Amino acid sequence: MSNQHQGGRPVWGGRPASLKVNVWKLHKYVGKRATTYTVRWTVDGTEFREPFGTRAAATAYQAEIVSARQRGEPFDTASGKPLSWLKEQRSWLEFACSYVDMKWETAAPNSRRSIAEALTDVTEALLSTDRSMPDRSLRREVLRDWAFSTRLWGDPLPERLKPILRWLERNTVDVSALSDPVLARRSLERLSRKLDGTLAAANTTKRKRMVFNNTLEYACEIGLLPANPIKHIRWTRERAAPMVNPNVVVNAAQAKTLLKSIGEQPGHGPRVKAFYALLYYAALRPEEAICLARPNLERLPDQGWGEIVFSEAEPRAGTKYNDSRKSRQKRQLKHRATGEDRRVPVHPDLVEILLWHVEEFNIAPGGRLFIGPRGGVLAEWAYLGCLAKAREAAFTAEEAASPLAKEPYDLRHAAVSTWLNAGVPAAQVADWAGHSVDVLLRVYAKCVAGQQAAALDRIQRSMEEMTRDDDD
Repeated sequence: MSNQHQGGRPVWGGRPASLKVNVWKLHKYVGKRATTYTVRWTVDGTEFREPFGTRAAATAYQAEIVSARQRGEPFDTASGKPLSWLKEQRSWLEFACSYVDMKWETAAPNSRRSIAEALTDVTEALLSTDRSMPDRSLRREVLRDWAFSTRLWGDPLPERLKPILRWLERNTVDVSALSDPVLARRSLERLSRKLDGTLAAANTTKRKRMVFNNTLEYACEIGLLPANPIKHIRWTRERAAPMVNPNVVVNAAQAKTLLKSIGEQPGHGPRVKAFYALLYYAALRPEEAICLARPNLERLPDQGWGEIVFSEAEPRAGTKYNDSRKSRQKRQLKHRATGEDRRVPVHPDLVEILLWHVEEFNIAPGGRLFIGPRGGVLAEWAYLGCLAKAREAAFTAEEAASPLAKEPYDLRHAAVSTWLNAGVPAAQVADWAGHSVDVLLRVYAKCVAGQQAAALDRIQRSMEEMTRDDDD
């Protein structure tokens, strides 16, 4: 770094700087709501202050100032900070955008959406001021719908939102400020809340916290933070419930009644009956069923069991996050490598429904199974609307008001639960469903009904046999 002079004042790297640095003792201020610890120092006679919410954070910051002075580092006379720090200074918004840039290419579309949602929320906690703050909905539109998504496609920011972006660029904290545990804790608190201030679901909070943690790890990796601050915060979180709620699982009679009702719905009903039948009988995920084509129906005999094989899914993430710029994008199966397929047996009842579907809608040999009336991809609103109406027609008032089969995924849960309750080995069920055995047993633990009594009976009989052997 070159050492020059400008108007009698030393200049390092083009910045007026000074070696005249004095550090004062911490100043403690006890307010009505909070206690503040302020680091105070002077550079070339100008006083600078940096407040913190805890003594530990203030002491650590003060120690870094003292260390820089003892090493003989020049201090910037404008900001009061060592020049070596200024090279690493970056606003939170600038850094968050760089993190999205780094993750975007390799992240799945739904992961991109999760990153955008989490970073939008946490940015709200990292604003440095509320002076002249723009409307919240406009701030979130700039962040979620542009800065953390469509910006990467080269989409221009609408003129009406440019002043909002300029305000955000000027008024997010420096990344280094997150070393203060008070600010880090405030960020975690924001991630645990919905827009209306109520607590978010535990799984949602967990997902967003993971994104924030990964973002901070990246800040450490590139030298913007000395350590990840949230790893040292004791944070009591509601436990996420990974297990399927048995109240959403239909039995065989309810499933048949529901499928019949779906097929009777006007409009898209007949087109989506086979779609829902695949979820119930073959445990397909909705994004897997929507992607199926004739070649995936490997064996559909006139009688008995058949088989389907597939290696792709088409999850819906939205046009902002898909490389195709469409609402859905083909990808490899969940938890599987690209090109790796999955084989699933086809129940005779499902075979009958699929054969009828192929003939009824004249599905071409290489064509998709589920298309709209005009030939496009079957819309999500179409099959969701049919399910809602079919539940009202097929279920009693009490059942319709319950969570029973309220979501398409619940029919998949019913399929997996049926296989497990029928005594199919867990490893086989996991293979058909596209799970690991560990996840399968953990997620469906409460859905395996009627096996406890049988297990206890086996234990009792085993112990009685051992007792008889000893008597002999």
